Amino acid sequence: MINKYSPFVIALIASTLFLFIFFTLSAFGLIQSFTTIELIGSASRWCETVSGGLFREPVNTLSNLGFMVIGLYMFWVISNESTDSKNPFIGVTLVSVLYASTAVFLGPGSMLMHGTNTEWGQWADNLSMVMYIVIPWLYNIYRMTDWSELKFVKIYVAIIIIYSVWRWFTDFNLGINFNLFSVSIGLWFISEVLFKFWSPTFRIISGFFGFFVLFLFGIMPSEVFGNISNYWWIFLFWLPGLLATTKPEGTRTYRWYVLGMVTYFSAFSIWSYGVPDNIYCSPDSLIQAHGIWHLLTALSTYFFFLHHRSEAKRN
Repeated sequence: MINKYSPFVIALIASTLFLFIFFTLSAFGLIQSFTTIELIGSASRWCETVSGGLFREPVNTLSNLGFMVIGLYMFWVISNESTDSKNPFIGVTLVSVLYASTAVFLGPGSMLMHGTNTEWGQWADNLSMVMYIVIPWLYNIYRMTDWSELKFVKIYVAIIIIYSVWRWFTDFNLGINFNLFSVSIGLWFISEVLFKFWSPTFRIISGFFGFFVLFLFGIMPSEVFGNISNYWWIFLFWLPGLLATTKPEGTRTYRWYVLGMVTYFSAFSIWSYGVPDNIYCSPDSLIQAHGIWHLLTALSTYFFFLHHRSEAKRN
């Protein structure tokens, strides 16, 4: 029984240990930013009033518990079932553990930013988002290649290590107008469509679907090609098609994917209200738009978890 549930137990212990250390250091005022003390009492960049107490942004900090709860539930699910060799998201596998781990880590990463208002906290928050968002599109590519599960994990780890170091010394755009988180959203959609409609011809045209994703975020092709120095990375839209040399063996039920996307974009629309210059910003309210964003995006990670678990071998 212990072996069966060990991934869940380890994740639970690690999460509990983080919260204990985080709360303790915060209680003694050892990790909060001291360079922005003058901002205490005013609205933070995410609307909530900056506090001089335990956390700089209490609601925006504690709402991240949603990620940890949902991530731990994923661990409970995979620890309580037999491994399916046809679907790496079922049972305890390198893939399922990696996904659940990044879902959990979205919580601590964001907590460190909202709780401390430090530069290193922002780095941790951004890193946690990138660690999560790289998995879906890279996993889709893995399912359309002859990679082993271990090779997929090695490539993923290499990407994250390079990014984390590069990001530490630069900024969100890595100093080269390249936002890996944003680009990964496009790569995810492209690779998902390619997984569904794979063909030699579709591999070539799949990259154009990246412009649809840009459109969803209000970026028109005219803006892209009129300012190509800022959008030079659009050539990466063809990366999934270039690497996906093999037709996927499985099919997926897309209701969970659609539900996850609806939840995410609903959260994104609410996110835009959680800034100081928005008329609906209420800095002292216990209901913060950014906190709702955290809870809804946490829920979306679970829907995407179910989406990948729906994959079954073609008849």
